[in-house]
Amino acid sequence: MTSRMALSRIGVPVGAVLVWQFAAWGYGSVFFPTPARILAHGHTLWFSGPPDRAFLTDDAVAHLLPSLGRVAAGFSLAAVCGVALGLVLGRSRDAYALCDPVLQFARAVPPPALVPVFVVLFDPGTRMQLASIVLSALWPVLINTADGVRSVDPLRLEVAAALRMPLAERVLLLHLPAALPRVFAGLRLSLSLSLILMVFSELLPGTANGIGFQLVDAQTRSDLLTVWAVIVLLGVVGQVLNRVLLAVERRLLGGRREERGPTPTKLRRAGSG
Repeated sequence: MTSRMALSRIGVPVGAVLVWQFAAWGYGSVFFPTPARILAHGHTLWFSGPPDRAFLTDDAVAHLLPSLGRVAAGFSLAAVCGVALGLVLGRSRDAYALCDPVLQFARAVPPPALVPVFVVLFDPGTRMQLASIVLSALWPVLINTADGVRSVDPLRLEVAAALRMPLAERVLLLHLPAALPRVFAGLRLSLSLSLILMVFSELLPGTANGIGFQLVDAQTRSDLLTVWAVIVLLGVVGQVLNRVLLAVERRLLGGRREERGPTPTKLRRAGSG
């Protein structure tokens, strides 16, 4: 069954690529090149450099690496701030009740709609791009973390209070384990938003590099192969990053989708220690 599922997961994308290949070849339009041509062009554009530079070309160093750096920095900041603020809000019912309308409002605003605000607050460049990524990717992590913290079993909280467990131990043994599954759900959504905001912020005038800049430049020059290569590259990067995040989630949660935290017996042992 496992082998069949693995073959299905491989066969579906391979079949989709083959359908695309034959459909584009049969249609014969310059606007819809075949996957083979797109992959060959992407390889030449980004991954045909010298071995001592990990086969990265000048275009990859100038555009691909800066974009990946912005995604990594923005996503990391959003994850750290979202988890920290979510732990604080989730532990206080009053604070969560007061902040919930604001959080729901912020989550409902489409992230690209905030980019013009950051253009006004910051000059076009890395600071504006990082701000747009962080403040758009923050909310899913924050809200999911707070919801996860509020799902802790009340019995465990009562045992921890009776044992006078320090706050740091309660956070590490109770709140964080209970919140982890929802934290990762928020992280996956934030990762997608980080990629979207990275590209969107690089499409704006004043940007000097990045994948989005390269996409606009190729569109201006009617370089359709590069346009398609950028689109495919973004899909591959998103898929790889999502797989890495899922692997980390499985590693931390042991393959379990729900984590209920330590039992009261473990709490008593921790309190006695």
